[in-house]
Amino acid sequence: MTTRRRFLQWSGAALATPVMPQLAFAQKWPAKPIRAIVPFSPGSTIDIIGRIVLDPLSAALGQYIVVENRGGAGGTIGSALVAKAAPDGYTILIHAAAHSAAPAAYPHAPYDTARDFSGVSVFGTVPNVLVVSPAKGFKTIQQLVAAAKKGNMTFASAGVGSATHWAAERLRLAAGFQAVHVPFRGGPEALTEVLTGRVDFMCIGISSGLQFIRSGQLLPLAVSTLKRSTVLPDVPTTIEAGYPNSDYTFWNGMLVPAKTPRPIVDKLHAEVQKVLKLPAVVEKFKPQGVEPLPVSPKEFDAMIKKEIANNIEIVKKAGLKFG
Repeated sequence: MTTRRRFLQWSGAALATPVMPQLAFAQKWPAKPIRAIVPFSPGSTIDIIGRIVLDPLSAALGQYIVVENRGGAGGTIGSALVAKAAPDGYTILIHAAAHSAAPAAYPHAPYDTARDFSGVSVFGTVPNVLVVSPAKGFKTIQQLVAAAKKGNMTFASAGVGSATHWAAERLRLAAGFQAVHVPFRGGPEALTEVLTGRVDFMCIGISSGLQFIRSGQLLPLAVSTLKRSTVLPDVPTTIEAGYPNSDYTFWNGMLVPAKTPRPIVDKLHAEVQKVLKLPAVVEKFKPQGVEPLPVSPKEFDAMIKKEIANNIEIVKKAGLKFG
């Protein structure tokens, strides 16, 4: 055997070495229960959507998936736990559009949103719906905006930088009014304050607000999607109501630590896609207003990077001040 041939064989083996352990590891994965961090409180939209997906995913993978709710700081507390976790496929993050808002709202967060995570799958998008207590007397979004322009308006959110916060800021910026932001630890807590009338309005995911809308405890004024929600077909979009650039895409999905082996990311993605097509999951998604958004892991990562830039621009235009 010539020296050149030996060198080429050795070089090929050396290049293949890092890949082979990953493939072997992925083939054995998962060999123990998986921890799923939901960075918002139980009953929040992402918690509801996440559990619908994780239950059948657990069965498909043959391992328990233990859900841990670690709310606070707009989702950054739970996200930080995942960013620092071992990238071995045994810690996953169930998050939403608030994830890409973190760099704008929490510039000093202990992780890099774009670099420290890898996108796995988007479960779908959920319309945020603008809701008020019927006692407030607003029948339309135009009436609320007119009142807000006179001053003393407040809005609740599931925390600074959460999707509920961002949807409201998008509307506020597009409609041209000021309002005092009142953040809470999670969506259910914020929603309670709107129900009682102590806070004027909120832009909440339909999954969390629908039961109160149907019971008459909350009045829906508009949805933040580009088209009307199939769950609330009589409720106009904010754009229909006359406020351009007020739409907000509230996605929900799964991410993992950035250095998680690609074979594991790909396997997770494939299994999640199968779960999303299960008739039982499709049926559970319908009353939640979930709309499909099929993207690959690489497309998911690219989408997040684009949203990060857009959100930073929104902060500048709106003159928002964060820590």
